[in-house]
Amino acid sequence: MVEVFQKYLADKMPLSDADWAVIERVCIIKKLRKNQYLLQEGDVWRYHAFVCKGCLRRYSIDAKGIEHILQFSCENWWTGDRDSLMNKTPSKYNIDAIEDSSVLVIRNEDFEMLCQQLPAFNNLINQILFRSLNASQERINSTISLTAEEKYLHFINTFPLLANRVPRHMIASYLGITPETLSRIKGNLSKNKQ
Repeated sequence: MVEVFQKYLADKMPLSDADWAVIERVCIIKKLRKNQYLLQEGDVWRYHAFVCKGCLRRYSIDAKGIEHILQFSCENWWTGDRDSLMNKTPSKYNIDAIEDSSVLVIRNEDFEMLCQQLPAFNNLINQILFRSLNASQERINSTISLTAEEKYLHFINTFPLLANRVPRHMIASYLGITPETLSRIKGNLSKNKQ
């Protein structure tokens, strides 16, 4: 699975054999079965995680026991809890596998060493952080300004492969709507296509 990460990096930055040797030494592969946790609420997150295979979700559970999915992460996406990592505080989130998955993790101390020793890696990480911030702002904007149907259409246009890969109740949770509302929206869209 480290080859997946190597290809990802090579596609995005100059990567010499010597650079890869430094990176590979600190990579740890975790294999997760469907529904197995990568992070549980209350634990302190200490890694940077890259999904090599599979699909995960990051979510919280409110006082009523309702799940609120913040992020899906599939192949070539990053996941984790930056707040817990940076502040060394217990996480408010769970991250688990939606399907059998392989995740490459790098301990934070090793990740910081890579950023210091490899300027191209540091530049890539900064680009990823900027894109992540932009995506978060876009998500907040769509959450507060779009109708339920518009949210769903935005989701399937932005993440077309996830729409068929992720269970419907999880998509509803991500969109902040009930599964019943999502079923109604899908039914209305099907009728309008005819």
